[in-house]
Amino acid sequence: MNTELPTPTLTFFADLQVQVGPPQALGGTPQGQRRLIPITGGSVQGNGWTARVLPGGADFQLIASDTLAHLDARYMLETDGGDMIYVTNRALRSGPAEAMAQLARGEPVDPALIYFRCAPRFETASPSLGWISQRLFVGTGQRHPQQVVMRFFELN
Repeated sequence: MNTELPTPTLTFFADLQVQVGPPQALGGTPQGQRRLIPITGGSVQGNGWTARVLPGGADFQLIASDTLAHLDARYMLETDGGDMIYVTNRALRSGPAEAMAQLARGEPVDPALIYFRCAPRFETASPSLGWISQRLFVGTGQRHPQQVVMRFFELN
């Protein structure tokens, strides 16, 4: 029996610039503060391919504390070849209370102050892209006042 397990490596998959609209706040619930952030568009640059982020998605946020937010974004991509990709991206964003409050108010924050990591999942009907539904991906992100910038990696 082989007891050596492979150490995972990362391969660049894509850079995303996701445009977002003003937050819609539900307010405090027993689980925390609930917010919905509309996704209004954006662009994707992969290794040899591009796509656009279609409007109509949203990031469903649970602000668990003044230093922690759980994010659950769902949106669609359309590749330059016309293929559609459904994205479910769960993320964790944490940082000092004041920096997190600035983000919530839509103010710029030094990205070095914020831990923003994500685990995107992809679904597609495209035969040529079907492999992305059979892999795990991880990413990093930065929240800016009008957009979210992310870099996704395939976990090998």
